[in-house]
Amino acid sequence: MGTAEQAPTKILYTAVATADGGRDGHVRTDDGALDVDVRVPEAMGGQGGGTNPEQLFASGYAACFQSALFVVARRARADVTGSTVTAAVGIGPNGGGGYGLTVELTISLPSVDSATARELAEAAHQVCPYSNATRGNIEVRLTTA
Repeated sequence: MGTAEQAPTKILYTAVATADGGRDGHVRTDDGALDVDVRVPEAMGGQGGGTNPEQLFASGYAACFQSALFVVARRARADVTGSTVTAAVGIGPNGGGGYGLTVELTISLPSVDSATARELAEAAHQVCPYSNATRGNIEVRLTTA
């Protein structure tokens, strides 16, 4: 369990999803907003043809991080018009019989200078719930472009 500092003091929303069949199955949220086939990627010896947990994690992290970026930019009165966040999630053996993940976030902030971009990215990394959940568990590298 995370530290008390990372734990929410009040739950505002709970997402519920059910998987059937694991990496070669199907996932669906309780409200039906997400309803997709999941497949092992060809690069991992699977058939491909569907999404996978790493793509879903990357999508969620990128969207969440950009929202955190908007929050810190508003506080700093910085212009983040045209910004994007790309999350690359890698998976591989961890040497202990299991698997581990890596994350690289590429943050493009064309409306600010490079020093400001780096400051905003670092600040967003402290605000983002995904960053707080992964801190100390997954290597997360920030790159500003």
